[in-house]
Amino acid sequence: MYALEVRDHIMIAHSFKGEFFGPAQRVHGATFVIDVAFFRETLNEYEVVVDIGRAHDALKAAIEPINYRNLDEVPEFAGRQTTTEFLSRYVFDRMADAARTGALGPGSEGIVKIRVTLHESHVARAWFEGPVAR
Repeated sequence: MYALEVRDHIMIAHSFKGEFFGPAQRVHGATFVIDVAFFRETLNEYEVVVDIGRAHDALKAAIEPINYRNLDEVPEFAGRQTTTEFLSRYVFDRMADAARTGALGPGSEGIVKIRVTLHESHVARAWFEGPVAR
């Protein structure tokens, strides 16, 4: 299986509800480093997994609506806990959509799986990985 990975980052603020989260119930900031890996069985006609520039542009577009935002104020997230795991799925859904719609360029239809990893710190990360359903 071939893979290509691109990286970016976001800065957000948020808080969590419930004793489970201890001090993270208070508003706090986070800087997430985000890696998106694209997988395919064979290389495309250009001998690549996906166009790196388009993949990076798609990642920037996926995270732009939440970058430098207080996620507690984002209507789409109302009633949700914006955990690292939750946000990895949020980014995954947008990247899978980019693959399905051709936003990643020619040959992107060969992408079979995407993994989105959010690095919360140098000692903790979470990811969501799944197939690109067509």
